Amino acid sequence: MEKLTDMDKQARDLIENVISIGVDYGLDIIGAIVLLIIGWTVAGWVRRGVRHGLERVPRMDETLKLFLARLVWYVVMIFVLVAVLNQFGIQTTSFIAVLGAAGLAIGLALQGTLANVASGMMLLLLRPINIGEYVDAGGVAGTVVEIGLFNTEIKTNVGLCLIVPNKIIWDSPITNFSRNPTRRFDITVGIGYGDDADGAISLLMGLLKGEGRVLADPEPIVVIDQLGDSAVILKLRGWTAADDYWETVWDLNKALKAELEAAGHSIPFPQRDVHIVSGGTEKVS
Repeated sequence: MEKLTDMDKQARDLIENVISIGVDYGLDIIGAIVLLIIGWTVAGWVRRGVRHGLERVPRMDETLKLFLARLVWYVVMIFVLVAVLNQFGIQTTSFIAVLGAAGLAIGLALQGTLANVASGMMLLLLRPINIGEYVDAGGVAGTVVEIGLFNTEIKTNVGLCLIVPNKIIWDSPITNFSRNPTRRFDITVGIGYGDDADGAISLLMGLLKGEGRVLADPEPIVVIDQLGDSAVILKLRGWTAADDYWETVWDLNKALKAELEAAGHSIPFPQRDVHIVSGGTEKVS
């Protein structure tokens, strides 16, 4: 009976303590719940508002829109939590200081990762490269497959998949071969010193003008670029659509060899005269 009496007394004390706490902090708890509900709702509104606002920004990546909208939501919720703690009389100044110190420590520990995120945001916002474009950045060349917040996926000419940290791309000069609609080509070929240079130039000009993929404006040209050791070097210069660049260059290389040889022009290879002196007699080969 004494044990039951002690248990009843402990239960009554517990109930009285709960009631006392409820009376003392009831309004604070209700206020905190109301703040959380309002804060959660406002954070959702702000996130949707930011998302709709970013939809009006041209060429902004969908990943970046989601990231920024989510980031704003977290910022609003942090302020809501600080307000809830203040509702219970907790010193939020020290709490904010702890958050700042924790943020600094995390930032220092993840500075490489955060640098990739910052670079990824700049790539997605400013768009120096786009999916499907052929680029060379940081010594990495290939077609852009995907641009993420941390890494960029590039497919090389030989079909390999490269995952490149965004910081490497952003911190390096970027050559975008697909951005401009047209591209210039320069092809060099040598003819013999005994060949008719004017005839070869006229022949090659006809070849350029007869190639439909070579643009008429800017006008293609054929000039004597230099006088080499074994040949007169001719340069063919013209413009073509960026998508037709390599096929045009390859086909022109094949055609100009055939045309020059058919017209009787030689395409010399490097030669060297060797003088051999033996027994006071000079032999030339």
